Amino acid sequence: MKQLLITLTLFAFVACEQAPKADKASITTAQTVQAGTGQAYIPDTANSLVEWIGTKPTGKHHGSIKLAGGAIYVKDSTVTGGNITINMLTLQNLDLAADTAMKNKLETELKGPQFFDVQHFPTATFEITEITPYEPARDGEVTLAHATHIVKGNFTLRGVVKNITFPAHIAIDNHGVTTTANFNIDRTKWGITYRADKSLQDKLINSQVNISFRLKAVR
Repeated sequence: MKQLLITLTLFAFVACEQAPKADKASITTAQTVQAGTGQAYIPDTANSLVEWIGTKPTGKHHGSIKLAGGAIYVKDSTVTGGNITINMLTLQNLDLAADTAMKNKLETELKGPQFFDVQHFPTATFEITEITPYEPARDGEVTLAHATHIVKGNFTLRGVVKNITFPAHIAIDNHGVTTTANFNIDRTKWGITYRADKSLQDKLINSQVNISFRLKAVR
């Protein structure tokens, strides 16, 4: 009985901090990218941002990454394709702002070879392969509030290309295209396996990473 209690306590400790509740991005092999048609909208990098949350048994960290450029194509009020480039060199932690030493240590580790290896892979890219209107009857219920579309695209990270699918809210008006999304993604699919083995217990770093972004693209 004592051993069982110890085991249950350990399990609760290891599982105490999970990725935030969000839709889980499905991941498949890379797909063919179709060239977008229509008007090109260019990401407003000053008003667009990717945010991340990483979790572990003892807590979590969150931060941001800036966009470097790209283009979203729109024809007849419909997004037909596009791509975005993410500047991995801008990756930063936000929750350790009061502890400069720890903040710098974490950022150095995340930018290093065990994680994103930004020295060799300074950018990541996302290329749209398909966008369809979100239909609950076909796509199932999603967690993202006010989802309008299901987005599929090739995500290249550390030189590895995988096609990912996630729900998004896309709005098109006279000011441009605004896209928001929030999903969890398995980092190990891109070869980032550092501390992903659950046998590491309190040294575990959850393989599921929460990604949310706001993309504003203008003519």
